[in-house]
Amino acid sequence: MHQENKIYLASKSPRRRELLHQVGIEFDLLLLRDAAPRGPDVTEIVLPGELPYDYVSRVTQEKAAMAWKVMQMRKLLPRPILAADTTVVLDQQILGKPANRDEAIQMLTQLAGKTHQVLTSLAVQHAHGLEAITQTSEVSFAPLTDAQIHAYCLTTEPYDKAGGYGIQGVAARFISHIDGSYSGIMGLPLFETCKVLRQSGIFIP
Repeated sequence: MHQENKIYLASKSPRRRELLHQVGIEFDLLLLRDAAPRGPDVTEIVLPGELPYDYVSRVTQEKAAMAWKVMQMRKLLPRPILAADTTVVLDQQILGKPANRDEAIQMLTQLAGKTHQVLTSLAVQHAHGLEAITQTSEVSFAPLTDAQIHAYCLTTEPYDKAGGYGIQGVAARFISHIDGSYSGIMGLPLFETCKVLRQSGIFIP
């Protein structure tokens, strides 16, 4: 892949890095600030009455636009910037990343025996505009015992993931069926990502 086909990835997710490597897309990280003293570059607060699909699309596009400004402020070599955000939705309720073990247990208890949606939105900001798409998958959990949930929440797996689980990890044994994109559930739908990057001028065979 030629240098001009390299992108910036505006995401801290190690899973998104792995997925881009999987399909041979070269990238450098361009990370946004998410802590003090000045606060995050993009807040992930759900607006009053905002639907999950609108929320995940908005936050992702804000991340891509902000990363473009950061690239310009730092006088970095101009390249397309990929941002993404994943939201787990059960009965139109957004399940974010659990802050602690109690929240993780509560989320897994809610998901057990039910089908929920995983929305992953991606946006590519480039010199000529913004390309964006949101991919939806459905994930069905088998019924879970309290012992299974508590044991899982003793691992490190639930705590940096929307919905409190990772399909690529131990939680795979709880998932009876998926309908959609496995990589999208992980955090970056690869078919859609390649499509949007092509539209943004990146050469992908």
